Amino acid sequence: MIGFCKDIRKDILRIAKESGHGHIPTCFSIVEILCAVYDTIRHDPGHPSWDERDIFVLSKGHGSLAHYCVLARHGYFGIDELSSFGAFMSDFGCHADRFKIPGIEASTGSLGHGIGLAVGMALGLKIRKTARRVVTIIGDGEANEGSVWEAALVADNLNLDNLTIIYDDNRSHARGLQIVNPAEKFAAFGCHVTEVQGHDTAAISKALRSESNRVKAIIAHTRKGYGCRTLIENQYEWHRKSPNDKEYRLLLEELDEEAV
Repeated sequence: MIGFCKDIRKDILRIAKESGHGHIPTCFSIVEILCAVYDTIRHDPGHPSWDERDIFVLSKGHGSLAHYCVLARHGYFGIDELSSFGAFMSDFGCHADRFKIPGIEASTGSLGHGIGLAVGMALGLKIRKTARRVVTIIGDGEANEGSVWEAALVADNLNLDNLTIIYDDNRSHARGLQIVNPAEKFAAFGCHVTEVQGHDTAAISKALRSESNRVKAIIAHTRKGYGCRTLIENQYEWHRKSPNDKEYRLLLEELDEEAV
């Protein structure tokens, strides 16, 4: 799985360089989370609308390029199709469009929006008495939005034990309103909380597979830009930056180093 995640990061770098788009550090922080999600949920790349599939919602829509690359690696579409990422009239926008991309369940990007959609989907599945589940990834900066906590409160009130919220704790909100001890806060909102190392796919998968009779919240402790020292140490410079030829070579070299 380590090599698989590294290949995805290389895909992200290459596409970001070619397109001039992409929130690379944000994408890098959720690669292992996405891989664990698609390793545990029920889905069928050959039939993206399969009636028995589980639902995944990327609430932190700025990580769309990572999501695209993971979907491509699972066979939802060819990786070469991503060469048009961010281009005029491309299906692969900087924020994913559920009407254009197989495997995308919700069009997100407005912060605090996706988790509310996930709660509604989980409620709908609950009413239908199906075993299908809903998983959503939210960002720590996104969690400054009140709608995140309103959604969590509603989910607990409705006893949506088919919903899992993954909180990407990559410290991207360090210059904003601080959310101290998110595990404690989600527990206060009624969630069953698990904390994991967010770059350990086995730990994330174990948490996703665990049973609970409450809403599950997984606090994934990650590093923004994980995999490249340059991105980690200069995350604000690289928040929206695309690499030039020299920077691209440097980042690839750092990805291939053993120590991160």
